[in-house]
Amino acid sequence: MFSAEVSPPQVSDLAGLLCGPGQISRFGAGDQARLSIVLDDPARAPAVAAACAATGITVSTVRTETGATALRTAFRCDLVGLARAWTRGSVKSVPEGWQLDGRALRLWALAAGRPDERGGYLLALDPHAPDTHLALVAAATRAGIPPARVGGALRISGTRRVRRLVELVGPVPPRADTSGWPRYWGRTAS
Repeated sequence: MFSAEVSPPQVSDLAGLLCGPGQISRFGAGDQARLSIVLDDPARAPAVAAACAATGITVSTVRTETGATALRTAFRCDLVGLARAWTRGSVKSVPEGWQLDGRALRLWALAAGRPDERGGYLLALDPHAPDTHLALVAAATRAGIPPARVGGALRISGTRRVRRLVELVGPVPPRADTSGWPRYWGRTAS
């Protein structure tokens, strides 16, 4: 069994979207929060939406002012805990000592991951939250996939590390593009 499949999906898994370009904000007195993510590839929207729905959180597809595809939730009470954990004031911040697990990593890969031309795998970082980058390097290292920071992404490379990544994220999710999913030895993780 893959790490991502060890327990049922839960709202805390959505932290994987926050590892990448996802944003979370609280509303009013802070008793509601909204999660949103702009996707580089609009074709990812159905698979990401399905993964969110599996946690009990529904997202809507919207177009940004620049024409990009984004997913966002309504303002919800059940997202407040995630918002408290992942923000300091109004700034996105990785919770101290946060443990990256297979379920969060699976959502990160689904929303913002891609293989690179050298057999590694890239997980996009949030360019608007550079203070999260080193904490995410540390979390990935604790998860057994020590990355290198390359441009705006973490790069997982080497046979053992990529194999561990594949074990953590599990098989290609329904509705996801298999060409963007982590693989090793030229095979997908199915």
